[in-house]
Amino acid sequence: MRISVYRKAHFNAAHRLHNPKWSAEKNQAVFGLCNNPNYHGHNYDLEVRVTGEVDQETGYLIDLKILKDIIKQDIENRFDHKNLNLDTEEFKNLNPTAENICWVIWKILREKLEDKYEIGVRLYETPRNYVEYPA
Repeated sequence: MRISVYRKAHFNAAHRLHNPKWSAEKNQAVFGLCNNPNYHGHNYDLEVRVTGEVDQETGYLIDLKILKDIIKQDIENRFDHKNLNLDTEEFKNLNPTAENICWVIWKILREKLEDKYEIGVRLYETPRNYVEYPA
């Protein structure tokens, strides 16, 4: 039986959207308030989807405690209450847009979970704006 399970998580983080190759005027025009030199923050809501075949012996697709622990250790602890531009290696040279944050989270999870699982990540930057990878 093929099925998907979901786990929700939450973290708060600050960031600044900025392209160092552009002028201050162009950055402001493209990124607006998100280009604030003093940064700004979001309360990110994360939804992780794991899809695959149910194990016949356990009845589980994946032990949700294991998924919870991976998300807590490798995502929440890594990004919660951090300035993504300054405090994380992942965004030293990568603009921390919602799209890029979502993709980075997916990559981290892909390294931690067995290849037999398909993984999807949905990241809400606001209650009305979210991104999803893969689409």
